[in-house]
Amino acid sequence: MFEPVWNNHYVDHVQITMAEDIGVGGRASYYDGIGAARDVIQNHLLQLLALTAMDEPISFDATNLRREKQKVLSAVVTPKRHDLHTARGRYAGGWTGGRQVVGYVEEEGFKATSTTETYAALRVDIDSRRWAGVPFYLRAGKRLPRRVTEIALGFKKAPHLPFTATDTHDLGRNALVMRIQPDEGVTLRFGAKVPGTQMEIRDVNMDFGYGDSFTESSPEAYERLLLDVLLGDPPLFPQQEEVELGWQILDPVLDYWASLKNPPEDYESGTWGPASAHEMIARDGHAWRRP
Repeated sequence: MFEPVWNNHYVDHVQITMAEDIGVGGRASYYDGIGAARDVIQNHLLQLLALTAMDEPISFDATNLRREKQKVLSAVVTPKRHDLHTARGRYAGGWTGGRQVVGYVEEEGFKATSTTETYAALRVDIDSRRWAGVPFYLRAGKRLPRRVTEIALGFKKAPHLPFTATDTHDLGRNALVMRIQPDEGVTLRFGAKVPGTQMEIRDVNMDFGYGDSFTESSPEAYERLLLDVLLGDPPLFPQQEEVELGWQILDPVLDYWASLKNPPEDYESGTWGPASAHEMIARDGHAWRRP
């Protein structure tokens, strides 16, 4: 249904979000020195990017699926100005889930001098005919308002709207949102006329939820992976080439962050990340979607 508009003629930008409402807990020995970018963006979010942006494979066997994903990852480029198109932060104390929580450096086992980020965001571009000029924004963080993983495609605005500015004051951008977890499904957001005699256009959602449409429950993520291992079914497992391409994308960003003398910017627990992340996407005329 959407393949004809799955390109830079219609898609304005793409946001891929993986948010967690928990902190690092007792994982100091693992997490300190790793951070959100290495822990989540290099593998999970870049895999979601590849699945979103790849051309349709001729079949879903492992060889053809991996080939299309590798084509996308090999075309991914990061902007040269990492100071303008990346952001990092770490959660400070605050309130989340109705309880007061401590900041990252106050967690047990962490050093006050730690420079590890718990929030990472960056822009990447795909240098291909299909996606040239469409920015992809990736973000991942801990102690955010809610747990959610989603892919949101924002469509370009129509070149002409036969309405006055007041008619469309509350109208945003049409979007297709694929919810990966926890409420698996798809949301299509578009403008609709508010009932009544006045002309007013407002955003509405058309939702599909797996839980609402099927009585069967999906297996847990690792349950599915372990089953595929037992069956010898490899499509969900990236090859070495994909892993290396992921590091080629992320390494320049990590090197830039390592060169900075200042620690990651603090953001209050229960909020959607540091101010620098909102400024980063605002430079391109966009705003982070509120899941």
